[in-house]
Amino acid sequence: MNRRAAANKEPRTKNQEPPRSGAPMKPKQTSTRTMPCAFSALAILLCLCSLSSAEVLSRQTSISKHKQQLAEIDSQLTRLANYNPRSGVGVGGYRSSRQNQADHLEWVEIDLGQTYKIDEVILVPEIRRSTNTTLLTDGFPEAFRILAGTAADQKGKVIASYTSDDNILPRIAPLAIACAGIEASWIRLETTTLSPRAWNGGYALHLFEMLVFSGHENVALHQPVKASSQNIQAADKHNPALLVDGFLPYVMDTAKGERSPAFVATSSPDQPGYLSIDLGKAQTLDQVHLHAVDLSDAIPQKRFNNFGMPRHMIVEGANAEDFNDAITLTEFKVASVFEAGPILMKRFPATTCRYVRLRVLEPSIEAPPHAPAYNNIGFAEIELLSRGINVAKTKEANGNYGFSTYKRTYSSLTDGRNFYGDILPIRLWLNELALRHELERQRPQLALRLNELYEEQKSLLNRFIALAVILAVAMIIILLVARITRMRQLARVRLRLAADLHDELGANLHTIGLLSDLATESREDDEAFADIQRRIRSEADRSGAEVRGCMDLLALNNYYENLEADMQRAARRIMAKLDHELIIEGEPYLQKLKPRVRVDLFLFYKECLVNISRHASATAFSSHLSADKAGVSLIIRDNGIGISVDAQQDGMTPKSLERRAGLLRAKVRIDHPSEGGTVVTLTIPAKRLGIFKSIYL
Repeated sequence: MNRRAAANKEPRTKNQEPPRSGAPMKPKQTSTRTMPCAFSALAILLCLCSLSSAEVLSRQTSISKHKQQLAEIDSQLTRLANYNPRSGVGVGGYRSSRQNQADHLEWVEIDLGQTYKIDEVILVPEIRRSTNTTLLTDGFPEAFRILAGTAADQKGKVIASYTSDDNILPRIAPLAIACAGIEASWIRLETTTLSPRAWNGGYALHLFEMLVFSGHENVALHQPVKASSQNIQAADKHNPALLVDGFLPYVMDTAKGERSPAFVATSSPDQPGYLSIDLGKAQTLDQVHLHAVDLSDAIPQKRFNNFGMPRHMIVEGANAEDFNDAITLTEFKVASVFEAGPILMKRFPATTCRYVRLRVLEPSIEAPPHAPAYNNIGFAEIELLSRGINVAKTKEANGNYGFSTYKRTYSSLTDGRNFYGDILPIRLWLNELALRHELERQRPQLALRLNELYEEQKSLLNRFIALAVILAVAMIIILLVARITRMRQLARVRLRLAADLHDELGANLHTIGLLSDLATESREDDEAFADIQRRIRSEADRSGAEVRGCMDLLALNNYYENLEADMQRAARRIMAKLDHELIIEGEPYLQKLKPRVRVDLFLFYKECLVNISRHASATAFSSHLSADKAGVSLIIRDNGIGISVDAQQDGMTPKSLERRAGLLRAKVRIDHPSEGGTVVTLTIPAKRLGIFKSIYL
């Protein structure tokens, strides 16, 4: 856009000047980022601390939970029965024939004789010693299922199923399987995956005992058993009947209550012996458990495995104290050394009686070298069960043995304790062993997880401390940078105030000087003289307002909104008699200039006009203002005398122009062309502080 304006002496109206007021305006305070930066850093610190604290608290909660669980497991383990493998010789339960592959079907089936409400099935594994003296199971299936049914339902239904993923091995503890009260007259175990035997590497099903409980009663005891196969080479020690013979591979060590020495007595071989128990009232009995004498814990043991156990005896029940109405409840007859164990269990038809007598028909004989033979009898406890409950506990026991050794009395037969403490019901005891296995398997995993949580907590605390140190250093740096920035801002404010006072007042005072010269020349023309006086008065008022409002000039957004008109007006005021040509390009970009940039650009232009008016002795000048996306360019030419040699040696650029260019963060260059005059070029890049700050809105 080309505009040409000649200097004239027409008076200026109010619409020709930027809106000014004589009263001082409240300046807008210069914003600093010191407090926002500090508060932002503090907010970040608090946020990160909050997040870290929440994570620390979460870890601490998890640690406390795991510690509590670990303490509960340790507390439970102190109250549970201990594994205490029996010693000596004995049968080894049922073992199938040897197979070459693991995925082979083997099965055992127990006929319960009648329909019972089944609560639980307990499988007791065969236990072996490893080469490093630890105990391991041998031949326990890795995957199997249990079926149950009645006489009318020979197919049955699956009541439990285990796969290799259930990780039931390794174990030496019983496996307790809840059955939810299913009614059944037979129980069947079928394997899907066998485990290898350590002895020969072959695959076989090997179980020491299988117990089926209805309440506290083992209804599988001495019931008929069928199996898919049998180990022919060890038929006497591993036949199917041994799966329900009542012998177990453990000594009952409940770790509860006080210890009690077993009853042990001797008599001459020609004196038949007996033991009797008065139940106090008639009770319906269906089972008897004889607990063998606790053997020496020395290695090797110093007693036979069946020490004190008669080789042949009968158990009689009666309601008369003299047993004149006695009936035989069951009979014990030991055919071999293998028919011995910590607990001898016998079932018999339910019979109601008050008195029970164990009559020895063939005693156990132990003859020390070079000493007469004696009849030995001994039991740690005699339990008389009524549907799984021992009704003989604490009842009076007696016998015809004339003496007992080591101060052992008849009362120890019914005190409910053995050498290791209280005697528990078989089901409860085996359940405690099964629970111990589960807890002992969980405990290392829980302890490992707890150690991992401790390490995570330690790592988290280290990161938290490092983060706190980093943030503290960052806050210090932010505060220092903010202080330096504020000091620089204050310096820029001082510089801007000085520039504004110099440029505004300098231009006004220069204008007043020119008007004074015109007034002197126009003394003969009263009208022109009066007009010039009014203009002088207006410039004087303007100068006063500039002084009072120079602070406000830093924040006003409505200054010089129309650069073309303002530049034309400034040229008429300052360069009253000079020819002037103004060229404007890129008006859309000029309209987008930020207010502060627009003000500083205009004041730079005014300072250039003042310098031309004062020093150049020019008769004409031109201005070219252009703007695009790259930035703004202002070129001012005059035909004056140019720059003096001294000024060229000092760097050519006046200090006032350098100061104003510095406020714009622009480059200013002054050329002295050969044809004469001066060319001032101002270049303002669009991006003054990288890509984050632009001169455009």
